[in-house]
Amino acid sequence: MLETMHEEEGIGLAAHQVGRAIRMFVMDIRPATSEVALPCVLDGRELPLDIAMPMILVNPEVETFGEELTWEEGCLSLPEIRGEVTRPSHARVSFQDLEGHPHLLECDGLLARCAQHEHDHVNGVLFIDSKRMSAPERKRLAAAVKTLREKTRQFLGQETD
Repeated sequence: MLETMHEEEGIGLAAHQVGRAIRMFVMDIRPATSEVALPCVLDGRELPLDIAMPMILVNPEVETFGEELTWEEGCLSLPEIRGEVTRPSHARVSFQDLEGHPHLLECDGLLARCAQHEHDHVNGVLFIDSKRMSAPERKRLAAAVKTLREKTRQFLGQETD
């Protein structure tokens, strides 16, 4: 998953996006941020992102808090579609590593947004479906989403609506 995420120049990828029905996602925000020198808090210890990344999170649970901020988001599942999404500024993520050891990540900024976005995937929600996107923003993206849906169905040999 990490290799796929990096090849596609993404910063996060959920298992569902690569055909695995498991509660897991990966993150590595270093390519997309100047926040590399800023710390995240992992298991109560401040770590620079260049040490903490990449991360593999199994059975993640996300608690959010803080100011609601609107940023543009994209998604590897929806190439070339980007939209404004409002999310809380901070996240507390409990998860297990690949060996089953429990961890707690506390973060803000892009890392918090990425964790929330990928956690939505784990729960079957795309950013375009999210209640966090305004109705006018969803409407603005509707034609692009419809075009992508039709191209996908044609590729799979299904009829379009």
